[in-house]
Parts: sequence; structure tokens; C-alpha cells
Amino acid sequence: MNKISRETLLPLERYAEQRDSIRAEVMAHKKKRRVPVGEHLTLYFEDEMTMRYQVQEMLRIEKLFEPGEIEDELAAYNPLIPDGANWKATVMIEYSDEAERRRRLAELKGIENTLHIQVEGFDPVYAIVNEDMERSNDDKTSAVHFARFEFTPEMIEAMKSGAKITAGVRHDAYPEGPVEITGEVRDNLVADFA
Repeated sequence: MNKISRETLLPLERYAEQRDSIRAEVMAHKKKRRVPVGEHLTLYFEDEMTMRYQVQEMLRIEKLFEPGEIEDELAAYNPLIPDGANWKATVMIEYSDEAERRRRLAELKGIENTLHIQVEGFDPVYAIVNEDMERSNDDKTSAVHFARFEFTPEMIEAMKSGAKITAGVRHDAYPEGPVEITGEVRDNLVADFA
């Protein structure tokens, strides 16, 4: 996968002019990389396009244009782009009611450590989570996690050859899934290995 460089980013003014069309394109793209596991936990698999959008948005919001500031953003977001042997995902645990969300995040403590992808014929691949910083504490899990799934060459070859792929969690307080990754989403994720 390509990493983002300063030279490939749009200047703030040009980004502002194109922002609406870029946003529409990225949102459509993200839908093809979204895997819900039950009603409240969703994996959003990242790639160069989704991370480029994040960087451009951060530069716009923070009004960053100095080379060092831009390099800092790239250093934060480039590691979230898969490298050809893995998938990287933003994991969202979402409950619309604030009181329910607080209660459920306490009940779901540790769920991030049970996230896994399974390729038919292989053992599950458990996520390596929150490498940048700890997001959970002794009382609750976080509503947002960052996950990396590392695959062997044999697993990748099996996925390219059509092996069934599932995503799931194993947590007593969230008995959902696993769910099969199919269709356009599967095609997009497997293309990350090209």
C-alpha cells in the first residue's frame, strides 16, 4: 500500500474547493469497507484513501500548513494504512443513548482483545489493538479502538482463492457474530493484498 506524502496532499485552498466531491467519494468508498458485527460494533477497514481524507480533514480543521505540522499528521495516520500483509480497522462501539453507552462500555471491558478475523481452514487472527495508546481503563472499554490483523502468506492466498472470511468477537456481554465478509466488502479488502 502507498503511504501518503506531503507532495501528494492537496493544498488547503484546493482541498476546500473540492471537499464536497471528495467527501462524497470517500463516504461511498467507506461503505464498501464496513463490517458490522451485531448492531453496536462496527469495523471500518482503512486504506490509503480513507487515511488521506482524514489527514486532509485534520489539516483543514486545524489550519495546518507548515511542513513540520503536516509531517506530524502523516506520522500519525500513515501507520493506519495496511501494508499488504494486514488489515487495519477503526472499531466503533456505538449506542445512541448516553446512559446505555456508559453501562455497556463497562460491561464490554476487554472486548477489543477478542476481535478476530478467521479465514476458512485457519485459526482465528486476533487483533493487535491500540498500538498508539491505551484506550480502555480498569472500569470500561473505549468506544473507539484501532485494530491491526496480521495474516500469513497462506491465509492471504486462501482469501484470494475464495476462502470464507468471518469477523467476530468472543465476549460474554456481546454474543454477536461471527459474520461472514462477503460481496463488495470482501472484494475491496482482499484487493488490499494486491
